[in-house]
Amino acid sequence: MLLFRKDIEPRCAYCAKGSTINDREVVCSRKGVVATEFHCGRFKYDPFKRVPPRPVKLKVSQLREEDFTI
Repeated sequence: MLLFRKDIEPRCAYCAKGSTINDREVVCSRKGVVATEFHCGRFKYDPFKRVPPRPVKLKVSQLREEDFTI
């Protein structure tokens, strides 16, 4: 599952020690009010705070009959 992958870029927006104020700011228990892109050495990933990117929509209008033949 991609939600729990190991190579996620650290951000205060989805750190266990932070609480979101708005779209751009987070209250950190260690650093105070910081930007969502910021991270420190105490970063601890909380998968429930991260919102994964939306899946790409299928462009049905660009499909042709040849795309479905073998």
